[in-house]
Formats: sequence, structure tokens, C-alpha cells
Amino acid sequence: MSQEEKTAYSPEELKEFEEIILQKLAVAKEELTSLKQTLSKKNDSGTDFTASTSKLLEDGADTLERESLSQLAARQQKFIINLENALIRIKNGTYGVCVDTGKLIAKERLKAVPHTMHSIEAKLAKK
Repeated sequence: MSQEEKTAYSPEELKEFEEIILQKLAVAKEELTSLKQTLSKKNDSGTDFTASTSKLLEDGADTLERESLSQLAARQQKFIINLENALIRIKNGTYGVCVDTGKLIAKERLKAVPHTMHSIEAKLAKK
């Protein structure tokens, strides 16, 4: 019994993906807000300038931590944009279709990485 290859997900399946994306989006936005608050506290810290070696080391560690937090915030912002773009693809009917192969991306992959636009085959082929 041969099964015709599916070319799109059903409205019910799309609704399920939309809920996954909305949950991930809410968590991602909370984490970004938290990172931004931590960063703004780091930027406000310390107007006390003592020229001791330990102070210089602390300042260096603070700078490194600030840079690290900034990178995390930038990654989180990109993740949020990717999730929002996935919601747009759900609305315009292109969600779940690989941009490289034109085939449907496996449901398991979309559940794990709901913002992906590439099937695992296409992703592996690019390496």
C-alpha cells in the first residue's frame, strides 16, 4: 500500500506547532528581559574608583561578564525573531516546508527546532 507524500501539514498540526512556538516565544522573551535587566544593573554598578590590583581584576571580570551577557542577549533576540518568522510562515502557509528541497520537514525536527526552515537532509548536505 503506497502512501502519497504529504506536501503540507494539516490545520490541526499547524495549530500544534503554533502553540509550541508561542510557548517558546514567551520563555525566550522573559529570558531576554532578564538578561537586559542584569546588563543594565551591570552598567550602573560601581562609581568607586580605587586603583588597586584587585579592583582592576574585578573590572576586567565585570567587562567579560557584560560582554558575555550581551552576546547571550543578542542570541536570544535572534531566536525570538526566528520564532516570530515561523509564526508568519504558519499564517502564509509555508511553514514546515524545506526551503532547499521543497519537501515537508519531519514533524519530530519541527517539534525540536520549531523555527527551522531546513530538513535534516538539507542541513546535513550543507556541512
